[in-house]
Amino acid sequence: MSVPAPAVAACRAAVLGSPIAHSLSPVLHRAAYAALGLDDWSYGRHEITEETLPAFLAGLGPAWAGLSLTMPLKRAIIPLLDTISDTAASVEAVNTVVIAPDGRRFGDNTDIPGMIAALAERGVDKVSSAAVLGAGATASSALAALSRICSGPVTAYVRSDARAAEMREWGARLGVDVHTADWADAARGLSAPLVIATTPAGATDALAAAVPERPGTLFDVLYDPWPTPLAAAWSGGGGAVVGGLDLLVHQAVLQVELMTGRAPGPLDAMRRAGERAITAR
Repeated sequence: MSVPAPAVAACRAAVLGSPIAHSLSPVLHRAAYAALGLDDWSYGRHEITEETLPAFLAGLGPAWAGLSLTMPLKRAIIPLLDTISDTAASVEAVNTVVIAPDGRRFGDNTDIPGMIAALAERGVDKVSSAAVLGAGATASSALAALSRICSGPVTAYVRSDARAAEMREWGARLGVDVHTADWADAARGLSAPLVIATTPAGATDALAAAVPERPGTLFDVLYDPWPTPLAAAWSGGGGAVVGGLDLLVHQAVLQVELMTGRAPGPLDAMRRAGERAITAR
């Protein structure tokens, strides 16, 4: 499926969601614009709910090139788009909208390739098995990423039978051999070559004491506060750690390229900007 070319004269983009005040997307995108010399481009944030989303889209003018979507809009946006990518369709979640010169809206998902790129940056491009902690929307994106890099089974540690069933269904849909286990046994999953933690802040803190003697790679999608107790213990034990800022930067690079038609190049400027913003909080 082809992506419509961004409008040449377009110079506006923004992140939408609720709550949105914490989003680092404006910091990252503005750093990319500065690195690219796109002085006439702006990137904002808007507090938008599922109920107010249709009216917001209807009010967009010709200067708009794209949108970033966070919760709770990643699925609510889909019926309001003209087309979506196969990647977005695979997890029924859109985090990027490209607005063509004629007003058509194309939805994509940069979280999945962003995860793959963040892992590849740390030398992880193939694993024999993996564990996923949690079962929310980010967990389904993690399964989609694992469908491309994991050759063996994936065990998802969840808190309810309903969540377990959802993860097995996503696995079947994405072609991943997903097994499920109770959250109470999550410490066992830490011995996997790759562990992806997709849970809210604090959920994995108790697991810090259970980091194995020779840990593999931990991908903790949180970025604030950072490091999490689990990430700190993991790194202290000699294991490789990929953090939420790594994911944010890699997925944002892809968004910038889709919206502006230009690749930001080196990630350093965006990553440094994100680090400064987190430190300043």
